[in-house]
Amino acid sequence: MVRRITGFSKLSKEEKIDWLVKAFFNQESITKETLKSYWNTDEKLQRLHDDFIENTISNFYLPFGVAPNFIIDGIDYTIPMVIEESSVVAAASLVGKFWSTRGGFITTILGTKKIGQVHFMYEGNTTDIEAYFNGIKSDLIESTEAITANMRKRGGGILDIELRSKTDQLANYYQLHVTFETKDSMGANFINSCLEAIAARFEKDGIQIVMSILSNYVPECLVRAEVSCKVEELIQGTSEIDPLVYAEKFKTAVAIANVEPHRAVTHNKGIMNGIDAVVLATGNDFRAIEACAHAYAVKEGSYKSLTQCEVKDGEFRFWIEIPLALGTVGGLTALHPMAKLSLELLQNPSAEELMKIIAVAGLAQNFAALRALTTTGIQKGHMKMHLMNILNQLGATNEQKEKTVKYFESIPVTHSAVHEFYKTLQ
Repeated sequence: MVRRITGFSKLSKEEKIDWLVKAFFNQESITKETLKSYWNTDEKLQRLHDDFIENTISNFYLPFGVAPNFIIDGIDYTIPMVIEESSVVAAASLVGKFWSTRGGFITTILGTKKIGQVHFMYEGNTTDIEAYFNGIKSDLIESTEAITANMRKRGGGILDIELRSKTDQLANYYQLHVTFETKDSMGANFINSCLEAIAARFEKDGIQIVMSILSNYVPECLVRAEVSCKVEELIQGTSEIDPLVYAEKFKTAVAIANVEPHRAVTHNKGIMNGIDAVVLATGNDFRAIEACAHAYAVKEGSYKSLTQCEVKDGEFRFWIEIPLALGTVGGLTALHPMAKLSLELLQNPSAEELMKIIAVAGLAQNFAALRALTTTGIQKGHMKMHLMNILNQLGATNEQKEKTVKYFESIPVTHSAVHEFYKTLQ
């Protein structure tokens, strides 16, 4: 069967679905029913979703949860999280509450610069292109004045333009390296429009403009989040674990992630569980955030932990420094009703405030993972949360779920153990 089509984007949503189910699915009626069951019953809202991307045929829902009891710089927050992984929101909630009685999270904005580049080739002498750039630099900035007018009113705009030679890495390759301040906007469209105007003004004989595009690597758009307490305060209740032994073990776990890339990748993935969940909830670009974070993790030449830990003079300190290019105005943040709701839940933060909140979410998630790994192990809590997914896959009734949850209150949860117990209920 030929499974190619011309003019697919011009078909109605119904026609798109008809073609898809006939070409790719065996159970046409069930497939249609499934796709349509995820349409929003509010037609106006569904049309909004349809217009976000091309060829929309349905919606793909992820759970929207909240993690309460976070204190960040003395302010109480309940953090929205969009994620499908079962234990993430529970872990964040526990950590938020844990640190709320130990001074909460302290954050600092270290920088807010964004970056864009005009990439070009030039076969002439380096001193000639430098002289041309120096003579035209002010004109390059002037060429963007109409684009930057509104941004400049808000305190943003172009910060600087540098000519950078990369000819030692690629023959004849240069770039205009442009730094921006975009205030509460993530600024992608603004930056790209400026770059294209700059490129058009910079062109001359001998200069071949290759492309003009923002960079998602923004090492100077940086935030720090930290927690600290006395070592003896790290252990809750009547635990027999020695607090100093635990603190040193926790510190060693972070040290391992700084020297072993295999561990560092999983370590940082856990951080991004928390970060991506809030980035998604607020309508920001999690792919850009991911790419930037992982590039930052390798900035010293090898892939390392994004978090650091210190145990010194009876004090435990745990922190993260991470670049986050975020927006609270424009884009999906202004269009998606749930994104707007998330921002309202966060007390309508500025971009800098959102940077702080999201960095805290990543730090909290990493703290939860390392605490589990260095004490009970990661699977105990994770499988408890995963239990309901297993039961739903089995088609368990509410009564069977209640009995199963009670049965596994004090014994380890495994797929096979749940299957065996479920058989006894049948």
